[in-house]
Amino acid sequence: MPDRGGGPTGPRMRVGRPSRRVRTLLMTLGVLAVLGMAFTMFAGFWTDWLWYRSVRYSSVFTTTLWTKIGLFLVFGLLMALAVGLNIWLAHRLRPPLSAMSMEQQNLDRYRMGIAPYKKWLLLGITALVGLIAGASASGQWRTWLMWVNGVPFGEKDPQFRLDVSFYAFDLPWYRFLLGFGFAAVILSVIAAALTHYLYGGLRVTSPGARATAAATGHLSVLIGVFVALKAVAYWLDRYGLAVKSSDFKATDNWTGLRYVDANAYLPAKTILFCIAVICALLFFATLWRRTWQLPVIGFGLMVLSAILIGGLYPAIVQKFQVQPNEQAKEAPYVQKNLKATREAYGIDDAKVTDYPGTGRTTDKAALRDDVEATASIRIMDPNIVSPTFQQLQQIRNYYAFPTNLDVDRYSKDGKDQDTVIGLRELNLNGIPKNNWINDHFRYTHGYGVVAAEGTSADSQGRPVFTESDLPSKGDLPTYEQRIYYGEKTTTYSIVGGPQKEIDYSDDKGEKTTSYRGKSGVDLSNPVNRAAYALAFNEPQILYSGAIGDGSRVLYNRTPKERVEAVAPWLTIDGDAYPAVVDGRIQWIVDAYTTTNGYPYSSRTTLGDTTADSLTATNDNRAVVAQQNQVNYIRNSVKATVDAYTGEVELYQWDTQDPVLKTWMKAFPGTVEPKAEISDSLMAHLRYPQDLFKVQRELLTRYHVEDATTFLSGSEVWQVPDDPTNKTGDAVPPYYLSMKMPDQQSQVFSLTTTFTPNGRDNLSAFMAVDAEAGTEGYGTIRILKLPTNTTVNGPKQVQSQFNSEQDIAETINLLTRGDSNVEYGNLLAVPLDGGLLYVEPVYVRGGGLKYPLLRKVLVTYGGATAFENTLDEALDKVFGAEGPATEPPDEGDTTTPPPPTSDNPTVQEALDDAQEAFEAGQEALKESDWEAYGRAQQDLEDALRRAEEAQSRADRTQGGGGGGPGASS
Repeated sequence: MPDRGGGPTGPRMRVGRPSRRVRTLLMTLGVLAVLGMAFTMFAGFWTDWLWYRSVRYSSVFTTTLWTKIGLFLVFGLLMALAVGLNIWLAHRLRPPLSAMSMEQQNLDRYRMGIAPYKKWLLLGITALVGLIAGASASGQWRTWLMWVNGVPFGEKDPQFRLDVSFYAFDLPWYRFLLGFGFAAVILSVIAAALTHYLYGGLRVTSPGARATAAATGHLSVLIGVFVALKAVAYWLDRYGLAVKSSDFKATDNWTGLRYVDANAYLPAKTILFCIAVICALLFFATLWRRTWQLPVIGFGLMVLSAILIGGLYPAIVQKFQVQPNEQAKEAPYVQKNLKATREAYGIDDAKVTDYPGTGRTTDKAALRDDVEATASIRIMDPNIVSPTFQQLQQIRNYYAFPTNLDVDRYSKDGKDQDTVIGLRELNLNGIPKNNWINDHFRYTHGYGVVAAEGTSADSQGRPVFTESDLPSKGDLPTYEQRIYYGEKTTTYSIVGGPQKEIDYSDDKGEKTTSYRGKSGVDLSNPVNRAAYALAFNEPQILYSGAIGDGSRVLYNRTPKERVEAVAPWLTIDGDAYPAVVDGRIQWIVDAYTTTNGYPYSSRTTLGDTTADSLTATNDNRAVVAQQNQVNYIRNSVKATVDAYTGEVELYQWDTQDPVLKTWMKAFPGTVEPKAEISDSLMAHLRYPQDLFKVQRELLTRYHVEDATTFLSGSEVWQVPDDPTNKTGDAVPPYYLSMKMPDQQSQVFSLTTTFTPNGRDNLSAFMAVDAEAGTEGYGTIRILKLPTNTTVNGPKQVQSQFNSEQDIAETINLLTRGDSNVEYGNLLAVPLDGGLLYVEPVYVRGGGLKYPLLRKVLVTYGGATAFENTLDEALDKVFGAEGPATEPPDEGDTTTPPPPTSDNPTVQEALDDAQEAFEAGQEALKESDWEAYGRAQQDLEDALRRAEEAQSRADRTQGGGGGGPGASS
């Protein structure tokens, strides 16, 4: 026994226990950590709420938030109850324990270990599965809102005669419920089985019965519920056949029933549904029979039936009924797919007409006059001339233009003209010194519109600006020029406070301003400042003296970001474009409603069909929803974003679209009626490029309306690759004002070409009326060329240009030194039964950092011209050069006079061209732009003399045409 009486007395040592001060410090740190985590979570929520309130779309935030919370709570609670109830029931049904076997003795230790914590363990497990299930269910907020607000399409599918809304809105929700039910049952079976095993209801190695009667009944009911859900799945699978995708014949992602689906899979699903119902009843019967014999047999028969009836039988039907006579068997179902696909993509009204592809009129002078009336041919390529805008109109390094400019229509002298337009946006990479104040307080906005005529260039090959300089001035009426929201404005700015902003600079120095708009979130509140300091990971927001009364933070500043945020149920077009409307710069954004639940309509991947040579090489023109597969699309909404205030307006464009009506029910008051679109805004709305690209991709196969032709694959087209670059991507569609053969006047249009599958000759030309507010808006016209003749396609035309000897020599001369030749958009225009191709050619020479229009390539009816201007090229192609260029009479055998100073040889002219080119390079080195202009003019004159001399020499030697003005 220890000695309890002897030894010194005194305070006992408390080993390992911290002092009160340390405990207080640790507790304080713990509380601060919890508060920090709580505030971090709060900051994200709070800043989102403030932003939505600032743009007046708080209802979108609250509707989405409460829907997510509701789904989280309901389905999280249901999953927790399902799993928790089955664990509790399995524990309640446990048998009296008797440690008679080694298995039970080993389990007894675990039972004793968890006994004090059973309630907490049960709560922990149920809470965990509930949280996971609730989080997963909250992601289905779109599915729920579409189901609960679904609007009928007014169209029925051809197989089951159900409204399309069932497949678009109802079926996805039913499938989610079914998936949730399967997950709940499977987790319940696992949890119940483990509990029964832990408490002896199930035995693996113990002697005697492997399961108690209670465990058998419990698990049998759960498995019966699983099989019943499988029966429901078989029944829903019947309807799922109408939206099932598969590869078939001339199209990938075929959607809808085929012969084998209607005659094998559909009856098989019905039979399997009946078998599954019977099997589920057998499992439920174990509550009375207390044996698994019959349900196990039934389950085995169900699995065998699924293999034989659901797998083998359809394969036999396909092999012995369909393949021997596939075209006749599949034709009725292909016809349904053709009809549904054309309706779902809005191409059912496309007008396909035959077009000869060769000119009919022999009077070329008359054709030359018809060109002006047929099209306003755009020689300013918005995808090439951005560096020219940048060099000539940037003014300050902290401004920049987008890589791709835009094409719009503006009125001049009472006449609409195609205009290339860009905004002088903020470029933080060009500011004199990067620091937090400069990046976010002083340099906050761009300034002004720059616009140029699309159909002309000046004598130096530069754009003819209709709006230019800083501040911008020109043909446009007065407007607010400051650009706080734009495609290149990707960072936040803090405006309106004590710190002045750089407005613009002129000859008298820098001008300053303070933002007067109501956009952004107020930072005068310390809670707001703390939240944004955390959200932007920038602690200076908390204490910076540059923030004070009136300071507001602007963020989410690109037009696409803002529209996506206020309407998360829309798919946004890849190219927003600016327009001056009622004294404001407005970004116009096209938005789409989509679904992948349109029965029988084939699916397409938006990211693939909207990609072209521009999206491959430029970062500001993005593809739409990269992986989003849809089989129904409508340009249902036109949105605007004010470049100064950031105000977002959504306008209903497609008044018949049931998907948009559904979302308008879910988010009332967010979309304005179409009637609210002003006439001035309507004048700048246009047919969207991405919708056009989706439609043209579908029309490569679905331009035919006959199932037999579709199945043969003989009429499959393809979108040609862009011949003006080496990306190997599709040629982009082009905007220009033109008239199709059945039109009386020019209409702003979006155009493209088609070639036969695997070939380069032209098979069709497609145009859509792109001018909103007109009667024909959205009308698709396709000119189908004959299959028994060959008309050059874009690649062949480009090859023809490149193979012309005189053209090749001129281009080689233009590319000497450090110069580069850049080919602009290859435009095709239907003219008198033939196709007129026009391509501007730009030169970026020597030290010159921007491209200038130097030549224009034109071809029509086998005649090719390569001239300094469009008019000269058209004159040459259509024989308007004058008598001096006409070939001599067949009986004229006189020898031409030797060359003189007035009739220089080709070599002399080329020598002059070389001297002019070298003079131009020297002028560039000295930055003598006047001398450079003179040298470029001398170069053009020398090249023209070389072409004329070569033409005369060819006529003398061959007695005929040849040269760049004719084709063999």
